[in-house]
Amino acid sequence: MNSKNTFFSTKTILNCKGKLIDISSPIVMGILNITPDSFYDGGRFIAENEILLRTEQIINEGAKILDIGAYSSRPDATHISEEEELSRLRPILSLIKKKIPETIISVDTFRSNIAKTVVNEFDVDIINDISAGNMDDKMFETIADLQVPYIIMHMKGVPQTMHLNPAYTDIIQEIIKYFAEKIQKLKLLGINDIIIDPGFGFGKNIDQNFELLSKLESFKMFDMTLMVGLSRKSMIYKTLRGQPDDSLNGTTALNTIALQKGAQILRVHDVKEAIEVIKLINKL
Repeated sequence: MNSKNTFFSTKTILNCKGKLIDISSPIVMGILNITPDSFYDGGRFIAENEILLRTEQIINEGAKILDIGAYSSRPDATHISEEEELSRLRPILSLIKKKIPETIISVDTFRSNIAKTVVNEFDVDIINDISAGNMDDKMFETIADLQVPYIIMHMKGVPQTMHLNPAYTDIIQEIIKYFAEKIQKLKLLGINDIIIDPGFGFGKNIDQNFELLSKLESFKMFDMTLMVGLSRKSMIYKTLRGQPDDSLNGTTALNTIALQKGAQILRVHDVKEAIEVIKLINKL
């Protein structure tokens, strides 16, 4: 397979306020959850030395972007206030900016005030919004003012209820319509660096997730950067009758398929293995 035909987006650069990220070949986004209750690594990275070691590991293993999440979006996760989310983010962002200032940082938040604060106070480079503006109607105008790359994800429902019998007539067509409407609104506001994430595991059951992966190339119609987050998710470990800790091999298998179908950003817990997959796919 020729890699030039594999990665369908014509966009090869993400512009993070002058920091240019080359996406002509797929890249990795490493996950840093600073929550006590995330589904895989909740509570693992709390102390400053743990945060720095994890950040250094993510960057040294080859990730181009560090994605920091302070609000757990797993099913049944506890809803926290904006103040608590920001209180988790501020010291960590300050620490990383001081100790490893070259790190390109994405913040995983659906709240416009938090997006505004982290970009203005800490020069955060990317906003990753699981709700694509659905959970905060000021998010789109905020991103337009901030002019940072914006990740929009498809999610049916909200984190606390998204797993309760999600139903689709045609999952691919529904997600395409969702993105088409979002992208049109964003472009009218002058937002150009848009990344789409079909939202594996967010308001989708196991069969729906696998149908989505099998038809992932459908999203080439948007000519947008495509990100996938399959890392250690329940579609893997429930299918294999394991646990998140057992799911690295399954993650690698599905990331390989996602790359072959056009994914340009892999959002993962395990950076080294994702980088290896990209290197091997690029050799084909």
